[in-house]
Amino acid sequence: MTHNTAPSHELSFWSFVDYAVQKAEEELPSVDTDAMRLILTLSRAANMIIYDLESSVHRPRGLTWPGFRVVFALWLAGPMEAKTTAEISGMSRAALSALLNTLERDGLVLRERATHDRRALQLSLTEAGYGAILGSFRAHNRRESAWAEALEPEEQKEMVRLLNKLMAGSTDAKAKFRS
Repeated sequence: MTHNTAPSHELSFWSFVDYAVQKAEEELPSVDTDAMRLILTLSRAANMIIYDLESSVHRPRGLTWPGFRVVFALWLAGPMEAKTTAEISGMSRAALSALLNTLERDGLVLRERATHDRRALQLSLTEAGYGAILGSFRAHNRRESAWAEALEPEEQKEMVRLLNKLMAGSTDAKAKFRS
């Protein structure tokens, strides 16, 4: 079977959404194109924002996106067990374990045995980690504001409401989450 393909010079990261929906519908006419467009657009928008934050804010300050998420969680929630940090940061325990080597080596995070359970790891920010997150988050929040200002304040609130509704409905879809 021969598949028609679009010239790659006509496609971009963003235009690929329309192209993908059209091609999927041609190949599988029963596909739910509205759902496909929603999830593909949401995924690509989130990826664009994350790439922007990581490349313009965090990498220049020596942090990766996952590193920022861990330091951010420890900054706001305070010292906590590694398994809770992984959950709050949206990563697996294995990914967190590998990342902690770097964060500890860079002097941002301290790992200690939990006093209530010697098998559990307790994570906390060092003074350097605290200083790093304060500086990083100021710049991070300026980028968040730059992205958010494309929407009116009421549109921002509505988008948050709709995303919360989407996430609440994910239990009906039996969605899997990292833990």
